[in-house]
Amino acid sequence: MKKAAFWFRRDLRLEDNHGLYQVLKDYDEVLPVFIFDPKILDQLTDKKDRRVDFIHQTLNEMDSRLREMGHAGILVVHGDVKAYWQKIIKMYDIEAIYCNSDYESAATKRDWEIDELANSMGARFETFKDQVIFEEEDILKADGRPYTVFTPYKKRWLENYTPEHSKAYESEKLLEKMWKEDLPKPYTLERLGFEKTDLDIPNQNINFKKLKDYDETRDFPALDSTSRLSIHLRFGTVSPRALVRKAQETNQTWLSELIWREFFMMILYHFPESEKREFKEKYTAVPWRHDEEDFKKWCFGQTGYPMVDAGMRELNATGFMHNRVRMVVASFLVKHLLIDWRWGERYFAKKLLDYDLSANVGNWQWAAGCGCDAAPYFRVFNPESQMKKFDKNLEYIKKWVPEYGTLKYPQPMIDHKEGRQRALDTYGEALGKG
Repeated sequence: MKKAAFWFRRDLRLEDNHGLYQVLKDYDEVLPVFIFDPKILDQLTDKKDRRVDFIHQTLNEMDSRLREMGHAGILVVHGDVKAYWQKIIKMYDIEAIYCNSDYESAATKRDWEIDELANSMGARFETFKDQVIFEEEDILKADGRPYTVFTPYKKRWLENYTPEHSKAYESEKLLEKMWKEDLPKPYTLERLGFEKTDLDIPNQNINFKKLKDYDETRDFPALDSTSRLSIHLRFGTVSPRALVRKAQETNQTWLSELIWREFFMMILYHFPESEKREFKEKYTAVPWRHDEEDFKKWCFGQTGYPMVDAGMRELNATGFMHNRVRMVVASFLVKHLLIDWRWGERYFAKKLLDYDLSANVGNWQWAAGCGCDAAPYFRVFNPESQMKKFDKNLEYIKKWVPEYGTLKYPQPMIDHKEGRQRALDTYGEALGKG
């Protein structure tokens, strides 16, 4: 019997899973593995982290489903990744480790180490494209350099795309090869050092009516008009290929959002320093205000600008924030308050259910004007006009800022015109345009 392991990471599904499909084709028996990495979990200070709860619930559902089919479930462990793979290869007589590619710098370094380990123990390490349609080297300029502007990247993406790129890998039809020898039950949340949360998992079924009107309704936060699939896309509980197929059929604006995701992944892969440093070098000269009190007011939705405060309160309460509102709150922090975009990026990293490093860094640098293809520094969102345009009946505001319009609601931290002018002056001087 040829035995291999499949390593689940950002692909927590049994259906249309490319790496899982390949290993089930190639081997007689496949051990499914998930490793909770302390290097990641130890950074999470809130032990009621909804993302850990989401992963835990998803693994339990997958484990139960496999056990109901007569299989052994999933081997879920918590500990040093390299040490565990050394044990697993030896204990279960594994000939190969298959997984899907991850493009973040920390992940590629980890995978290189596991590849070396596997080879030293006489096993193979194989990775497959699963979380994107086009990988980091697939969409390049004619001279072989990466695109740094979205529109030509998207144009080339669409030119290269064929239905073959989003075909399903029907891993669900090969599950009879999954491991049957006894495996322990998955770790409890408590054993991982975490607690149950109030997580409300969005439905992962695609709502065609929402998608059909997406381009017309997506900017209105009071409407339930977005797919709410971002957390599923982040952790791979839905297939990116399935989403692209549906987007092709229903709405090109939504397809553009999926292409933006791949663009930011490609940018972070080719320019890993942009994770912590301004993509546009000259923006390193911007003198940020490191004002802790102003930052706290922004974090807790006490800025005196209802659209900003509603967004931050929604984020703190649910782990979600509407995309239009994300742009408004980010612009307010980096322009009106002149607070370092990295502070906002880190706060979103703590709170967002759908937190994805490349998209988060890319979007924060977009808001600050310092990223690739970013909003120009002189574009400063007016939170009041944004509210009047996209929430004119105050439905979203009233839900999250019930005291708005009463004496309990704080006055604006800074007048919009004053904040805008300060941003223009500060950026302009720093960039040599003053």
